[in-house]
Amino acid sequence: MMYIPSGSYKMGASDEDIRGRNDASVHTVQIVGFYMDATEVSNAEYRQFTNFVRDSIAHFILGDFKDMPDGSQHIDYRKRINWRDPEVQDQLASLYIPAEQSGWGRKEFDVSKLRYHYKTFDLASSVQNRNDSRTKYVQDHDPEIYPDTTVWMRQFNYAFNEPIAMQYFWFTGFNRYPVVGVNYKQCEAFCEWRTQLWKTEREKARMYTESRFRLPSEQEWEWAARGGRNMSPYPWGGPYIINKKGCYLANFKPLRGNYAADGGLYTVPVDKYNANDYGLKNMAGNVSEWTSSAYFGGSYNQMADMNPNVTYNTNDNTPLFMKRKVVRGGSWRDIQYYLQVSTRDYEYEDTSKAYIGFRCVYTEVVPALSNRRPMR
Repeated sequence: MMYIPSGSYKMGASDEDIRGRNDASVHTVQIVGFYMDATEVSNAEYRQFTNFVRDSIAHFILGDFKDMPDGSQHIDYRKRINWRDPEVQDQLASLYIPAEQSGWGRKEFDVSKLRYHYKTFDLASSVQNRNDSRTKYVQDHDPEIYPDTTVWMRQFNYAFNEPIAMQYFWFTGFNRYPVVGVNYKQCEAFCEWRTQLWKTEREKARMYTESRFRLPSEQEWEWAARGGRNMSPYPWGGPYIINKKGCYLANFKPLRGNYAADGGLYTVPVDKYNANDYGLKNMAGNVSEWTSSAYFGGSYNQMADMNPNVTYNTNDNTPLFMKRKVVRGGSWRDIQYYLQVSTRDYEYEDTSKAYIGFRCVYTEVVPALSNRRPMR
């Protein structure tokens, strides 16, 4: 992760609003420093999460527990699971799709069984309702966490995208490519799992954990994407999308649809193209990125100027327009306009796309107050 210093900047449109939405008026905001992933979360990194959930469920079914000093039992992850053992496969039969139902004539793993259960505490709502019991604001989450690999086919009608749909997430050749097909809830689950992993390792070393991993707000995202270049349209400055050698500076849809002109027909590895002045790569292009901010057209006129953010907790009964989350950065399938650091777009939080991924942030407040990079 790269450290993004505290600072203020002019947030909002630095070029013509060609869509006429008028949803990014220019105003000054102050941001507290934070860490941000230098690259988008890759397939290999996200696969660690899905493998952890898969192994946890299998260990639970197999009864691989260890007794703790306080009398409780925890899963013993040191035990190895021999997935090729027919006896083990019989015990884990509930996790497989039978050969006669798979469509391929062979048994395969049922990824819909991969759910990550966790709890969160809605501190903001609890603070606003101090007379209520805190337990009222403890929320249970149980999302499916395996990426929707069918997005490559469902979202592109009359196109032959079966090969990339079949290979993109699991094949090691795509390890360094950004994970796609993940919705907002899955990204939040990944952040929670990463937080617990971080806390566990820190506690072993008797170290304090101040914060948690999360998705950035759109204000944090824009501040990081600008790389200290106030009012510049792109992470590298601008106003051009190519360098003096004629090379494109991001992975997007150039010209009149020549996707491969910039070096990538679909996505490219997360560490390709030059980083901005904060050391962040692909803040423009490759894949758009989820933020934690709810999308409302006039939200810029309603927010504070210190760490602003507009969020909204949703449930199954929430109106659809309130489930819109801001996505930023543009993607491999977008035109140049969406690569601008100030351009706002949105997607529904329960929707996954072949061109939306994410990256995480982590805040440590004390060093950020004086802009001193914290020791880790």
